[in-house]
Amino acid sequence: SLAEVFLPEEPGAAAPVGFLQQLPSYQSALRRRNAPGGGTQGDSTGRRGAEARVLEQEGGELAARPAREYPLSIAEKRKLRDLQQADTKYLSGWEQWKRTSNKSLKKVLNEVKELSSYLELWRHDIHSIEGKFGTGIQSYFSFLRFLVLLNFVMFILMFSFVTFPSIISKYGIFNSTFAKIPPQNTEPHCTVYTPSGNKGLVYFYTYLKDLLSGTGFLEVTSLFYGYYTIHTAWFSILSYNLPLAYLLATFFYLALSFFWIIKRSVEGFKQNLVHDEDQFQSYCNKVFAGWDFCITDPNAARLKHRSLQYELQTDLEEERLKRKIADRTVKEKLRIYSLRIFVNIIVIAVLSGCFYSIYRATVFSQENSNDISNMNFQANLLVQYLPSIVITLANFVAPQIFSFLIGFEDYSPAFEIRLTLMRCVFVRLANIGVLLFSLWSQISYCATDECKTCGYNYKLYPCWETQVGQEMYKLMIFDFIIILAVTLFVDFPRKLLVTHWSFKPVQWFGLQEFRISDHVLEIIYGQTICWIGTFFSPLLPAIATIKYFIIFYIKKISLIHTCRPSARPIRASSSNFFFLLVLLIGLVLAFIPLGISIAHIPSSKACGPFRSFNTSWEVVPYTILGFPTGLQQVLYGIASEAFAVPFFVVICLIMFYFMALAGAHKRVVEQLREQLVLVRFDPLFCTPKV
Repeated sequence: SLAEVFLPEEPGAAAPVGFLQQLPSYQSALRRRNAPGGGTQGDSTGRRGAEARVLEQEGGELAARPAREYPLSIAEKRKLRDLQQADTKYLSGWEQWKRTSNKSLKKVLNEVKELSSYLELWRHDIHSIEGKFGTGIQSYFSFLRFLVLLNFVMFILMFSFVTFPSIISKYGIFNSTFAKIPPQNTEPHCTVYTPSGNKGLVYFYTYLKDLLSGTGFLEVTSLFYGYYTIHTAWFSILSYNLPLAYLLATFFYLALSFFWIIKRSVEGFKQNLVHDEDQFQSYCNKVFAGWDFCITDPNAARLKHRSLQYELQTDLEEERLKRKIADRTVKEKLRIYSLRIFVNIIVIAVLSGCFYSIYRATVFSQENSNDISNMNFQANLLVQYLPSIVITLANFVAPQIFSFLIGFEDYSPAFEIRLTLMRCVFVRLANIGVLLFSLWSQISYCATDECKTCGYNYKLYPCWETQVGQEMYKLMIFDFIIILAVTLFVDFPRKLLVTHWSFKPVQWFGLQEFRISDHVLEIIYGQTICWIGTFFSPLLPAIATIKYFIIFYIKKISLIHTCRPSARPIRASSSNFFFLLVLLIGLVLAFIPLGISIAHIPSSKACGPFRSFNTSWEVVPYTILGFPTGLQQVLYGIASEAFAVPFFVVICLIMFYFMALAGAHKRVVEQLREQLVLVRFDPLFCTPKV
């Protein structure tokens, strides 16, 4: 039987028999063996008894499944359907009602699922892109749609629990009232905050500057942290703790993003494991199953031909490099390792230069952005946007240098791409961290006793959370302006030159290549800014939603009219997993500055919902003190080391168990692959041709 074939011969590596018996191939063989003609000829009663035994082995719930869901032939499905109908009359009334209800519920759910698919955002557009350019580019637009939905949910969350209660309580809607608790044991000079709102006659360009920088009239709106000064709101007899809701909403949108990304990445990880094969299987898959049947456009078909050719050439090049590495002498190894060390020193120097430039630009911008007496409109706007400009230049220049240097390190083509991408990811995400570190160094710098009593630089940053939110807002706006400007003033003119000018250098330069990885890094960079900035600017997810919504159409038009698809497309399953992995790295890195801002840096005493607390985190123990004594003891016990250490040990044991289980399943898969290779040499499976 198949179970005997699949069982390992080694006594120390016994495969789980139950796992093998759940395989579809084993179940199909079992049904064929018990089906008519699969064994000895018997009467209809014996056949029906064999089929009944199969259904009994699979359980009553599986027997209630429709016949079309079984991996059987048409004749077997008809017999199975007749058997199910004959078996229904022997069921009790409760079982019959249960089976009928399950069928009706499945039918309703399928209809609802089919209807919801028509309401899916950009469904037709993404299918059209998939049909013309393949699944690799389609995965980028699906990823962009995911970020639109994620930011929209984040906006709904922050608006519902933070912005909406503040607005209705301030304006007395629904007979609501509010209370502001002034800071306790705080010097008066720490509570002075005069927003830079516009007064008197204001020129039009001032509104434009405020719109681009988040200052002026925008600084006093619900867009930024300083607007939320309410401590408690009352709705009839219900009280609403806004500081606690603000902090919990922040934790919730981070947790929601984390688990949503994990859920989507697990699906891609399963597909990635399936495609993680050896070179022989990879070659067979490319030759016999490498074509993308979603492609209908002739240009995309030619591109797919070239990409398959490139992948085969890459595999051969990797095999050549493996033989070359195996044949290297000690002298050659010493030379290549010395060269790699030298290249990595240059990479570190480039990163250091980028970080220092961002630090100096941030310090200069913060010290001179408020000094508008000797500046005109353009100079003041340039000073305020100086950190964003330097970060954008670093994000553009550093990857070009990395792409040039990687050619000297003598890596395989696949590893070159991964290493370059990881360096670019590190540059983009680390630049945000350097910006925040520069801001915190300015915020925490205190040279006088008056400043030390406040805990932060109250003169330069009377409401430092709002000013950090303004920096995140400017990064978001400037990133969108750059994407739009590159499409309008670089891609479109390049398309016109290539199309209407036969000059050889222009034709050699060609159209702009639609590099999926570069575009993904752009939107992940913007999403990391959104995660960090939402605490300081609660409505920033709404801006991110609108931004990504517009970017979808910008990238779609650019792909169809101004760009050519990448000559190095990657598989959709692996690309989706890589996109989500990098996005998860951005989310984890966003935890660090938010954690420092919430738990370490003193909160502003002149604005915000946490001005009566030393830090934002102090609202949690303050709220717990109002709970009953028994509940307080339970919560303090959960937060104690006596609970944390055993909990950590249990989590580690569970993790090791699943790792061992995954290793066992991996060994079973390897054994099954070996059996598939040996099947063609087995005389039991090799039948001679007549």
